[in-house]
Amino acid sequence: MRRKLLLHKFSFRLLGGNLMARHLAASFACSLLAAWRNRYSGDARTARQRVFRILITVGVISLATGLEFSPSRASDHADPIELAYPNANITDLFFFPQGDRMIIILDVRRALRDPGPYKPDPFEYQINIDYDTKVSFDNEAEKARYGGTIDQPEHILATATIKLHLADLDKPDEKDPARMKVEAAYTGLEDTDKINVYASVRDDPFIFPRFFKKNTISMMISLPMTSLHGKQDFILWGTASKDGELIDYVGRSLRTQIPRFGFLNAIHPSKQVEALGKKKKHWDRIRNFFFTKREGWSKGIAELIQVTFQIRNYDLVPDVMIYSSRFEAGYPNGRLLTDDVIAKNCATGDCLLQELSFIEVDKDFWPRATANDPEKPISDQAPFLAEKWPDEKPVAQTAASIWPYVIGALAILAILFWGAVEIIRRLLIRLWLRLRRKAASQPPVPAATA
Repeated sequence: MRRKLLLHKFSFRLLGGNLMARHLAASFACSLLAAWRNRYSGDARTARQRVFRILITVGVISLATGLEFSPSRASDHADPIELAYPNANITDLFFFPQGDRMIIILDVRRALRDPGPYKPDPFEYQINIDYDTKVSFDNEAEKARYGGTIDQPEHILATATIKLHLADLDKPDEKDPARMKVEAAYTGLEDTDKINVYASVRDDPFIFPRFFKKNTISMMISLPMTSLHGKQDFILWGTASKDGELIDYVGRSLRTQIPRFGFLNAIHPSKQVEALGKKKKHWDRIRNFFFTKREGWSKGIAELIQVTFQIRNYDLVPDVMIYSSRFEAGYPNGRLLTDDVIAKNCATGDCLLQELSFIEVDKDFWPRATANDPEKPISDQAPFLAEKWPDEKPVAQTAASIWPYVIGALAILAILFWGAVEIIRRLLIRLWLRLRRKAASQPPVPAATA
């Protein structure tokens, strides 16, 4: 018992207090200890089985989470934890009517409270609009989840684009100190001289506790209806790039915050359904493999895969935003700044963020917040988002690295593997020597007489 407590204490220090990683490390270490202590007892088999189960689980989780040795790409606020280019991270895309104009808001740079300058110059943000690909509204389930049905997603192609470049102002605006300089270029739109563009650091409107009292860099584009050629149905998505390389993507709100969708960020929406189909077959095979085995822990891994990583039948749609002027604006028909997209997504099958919005707050927090930062309400006038929260000094990174644990685990596995190979090698040598001595002790066979 004392050794077990020491192992828990060691893993706590090693992993910086991360509960899940600490428990996994301690369980793994204790299992190895039990296997060693019971190697000559009747419990050895049980101990070895426990080690095997943990190794299998670690391997499956590593595979499932797409373990990479390079920074990840993704969008929508919280995915992933590590970003290749944090300053280019897209957080939200909004699209809604305002009088005789359409409003597009693209927010970047999550959880911002640092003081400027923000140095956004290397990045190009692009809003893509497809008003030619047909969207239908007969499928009630897809209309509720996605705003409509794209009958031929492989034909998605931007017929209009808005390219945006941000920069810090040379001199702060005295009336609007948080304002930033933004340059815009347009293709496929009319009356571009009547388009208004504004950029500033504002309150993050996302209704999620982790991002309450946080800022974001917001870009607002106000277009006259005439710019959109009198079209009614639109497909939208946004991208961030650097030197022509795609580094972030946003479409349907929150979609790539769900673990099973992270891989979509680097894929053009016209090819996403095909990629989703391949990923579905891949995870179906893995889940079915574990589910059809008799051991309970194997079925447990299958359930983990099913609820976290397996692609559902209703997932086979591209990650884009749909808006139609035929219906009232509001998610999933476009998105308003006041939309509680977490609750609406949960109502149609994806509740992970709904659960996290309770997990990440005090246990007495009730009811769940359905509006962002009541102290700073959303405005019904441009630029719509509330004024920013005061700047704070950056907090130094204090979390410990998990790599010492990974290296330690690999070292233990290497030692165990070497030990097994060495035992087999010595047994083979002993067997060979025994056979050789036995052959040498046999009397010679007499020669045959004629």
